[in-house]
Amino acid sequence: MNESSYGDFHERIRQSFARQGAMQTIGAELTRVSQSVVEIEFAFDMKLTQQHGILHAGVISAALDTACSYAAYTVIEPEASLLTIEFKVNLMSPGRGERFLFRGEITKPGSTIIVADGRGYAISDGPAKLIASMTSTMMVIRGREGISG
Repeated sequence: MNESSYGDFHERIRQSFARQGAMQTIGAELTRVSQSVVEIEFAFDMKLTQQHGILHAGVISAALDTACSYAAYTVIEPEASLLTIEFKVNLMSPGRGERFLFRGEITKPGSTIIVADGRGYAISDGPAKLIASMTSTMMVIRGREGISG
């Protein structure tokens, strides 16, 4: 299957992302949608922190999962959908920054199972700091009632 077989994944991903209440809640926005790579960003907000004032691990995991999943949407046919079936997150540094960037990138495309890797960065003055990584596995869903794009 070549890139043109996946249809206009840009618009499909933007529409799907707009329906995600979780991403709306954290103030996330899509900042990059390209073949096999998706980036999501949002600003620091105290409502997203844990008791020490750093970005909560659950928020980091949700953003990485979403970035990886949408990267996978770029390599499936338009009528298919995805569900995450497994992920592992490594929290490498406290989530302190003015903004955060989460990038999902396809490691291994497939017709049934897709693997993606994600990286989360804190952005302030100076270079971006790697705060987390994820390896995610998604199952391609076809023809299942209630699960679409």
